[in-house]
Amino acid sequence: MIEVVRADITTLAVDAIVNAANGSLAGGGGVDGAIHRAAGPELARASRALGPIGAGDAVITPGFALPARHVIHAVGPVWRGGAFHEPELLQRAYDRSFALALAAGDVRTIAFPAISTGVYAFPKPLAAEIAVRAMRAHEGAFARVVACLFDAESEGLYRGLLAEV
Repeated sequence: MIEVVRADITTLAVDAIVNAANGSLAGGGGVDGAIHRAAGPELARASRALGPIGAGDAVITPGFALPARHVIHAVGPVWRGGAFHEPELLQRAYDRSFALALAAGDVRTIAFPAISTGVYAFPKPLAAEIAVRAMRAHEGAFARVVACLFDAESEGLYRGLLAEV
């Protein structure tokens, strides 16, 4: 089941949350900064030890002070017009996140932000299509997949795509 919520991802009671991380895995702004602040300084130490990683890749750490047991740090691409494989890299970031969640062995519920749509400027309609396609492809392996969105525009895009058959 895919659920769409407008909420602060750091407050969700799920097994894993996905962080829209930067390649250094050192924390930053937006969702990344909020997750690092809520998880505590242990998250920065744990994630930095696993980086750097490139766009389309992901790593997993404990959730530390978060309600979620795990944080999957997925690096989406910076939008540069679409000619640098940005859609494929974003798809890979979602697929890699799902693979890490399955490999963890105890993740039945997972929540994603709209990866790459903030400062990385990925067009929200295309990013939503990619995210929903990935979620649909993997939803059968999880009890609950959550699209946790920050703004009304993204929420509307996801809800519209999920309403299509």
